Amino acid sequence: MSSHHIVRDDQEPALIIANGAECSTELMGQLLEWSPLVIVLDSAMPRVMELGIKVDVLLGDFDRGFDPEYYRQKQFPLEIVHTPDQDKTDLEKAFDYLIGRGFPAVNVIWATGRRADHTISNITNIVRFRDKLKIVILDDHSKVFLLPQKFEKWYPAGTPLSIIPVGKVSGVTTNNLKYEMTDYELNIGYRTSSSNEPLKDGIVTIEHKEGDLLMMECFD
Repeated sequence: MSSHHIVRDDQEPALIIANGAECSTELMGQLLEWSPLVIVLDSAMPRVMELGIKVDVLLGDFDRGFDPEYYRQKQFPLEIVHTPDQDKTDLEKAFDYLIGRGFPAVNVIWATGRRADHTISNITNIVRFRDKLKIVILDDHSKVFLLPQKFEKWYPAGTPLSIIPVGKVSGVTTNNLKYEMTDYELNIGYRTSSSNEPLKDGIVTIEHKEGDLLMMECFD
């Protein structure tokens, strides 16, 4: 497990460690190595400390008797960011912090698994911050990010891809998928494109006219 970061460029994605299910040490190590800033939410800090990870920012509301000064002594220098606002989750407040610092992008781990309400909220928050921060949520089974109106990427044939609308999305048209769509309307809870896949090795194209569309690259 990497205990420090190699890159120190604010144009690289920061890393947030939330408090859901843990990912593999391999995935965490890959992200830590190239993250210029590592933020840990307070509820995850005890688990992170056990892994020997160097933390830059400890952020949260510090409720339930949480003592941030204990961790400052263990991880000096450590920036302590107290965010008592109960109208936002700690993850949302971490996004606000990065926007204030001028970061363009962030990877998020430990944001899925455990409580379903937290998982759903964390994933859909990608849309809420779409104009200010590029957010990618990763775990050992999937990578989730917001699609632009026209998306093109090379994939091997058979790669599991799920195209999930947040609300209603209109005018969805694809190329090189097993289940093609031409001017489709997708609506969460009614019609999605889960467990699709490229027909052949090559570029997959996904376009949509209106709405917010998430890509989930899945790893079975």
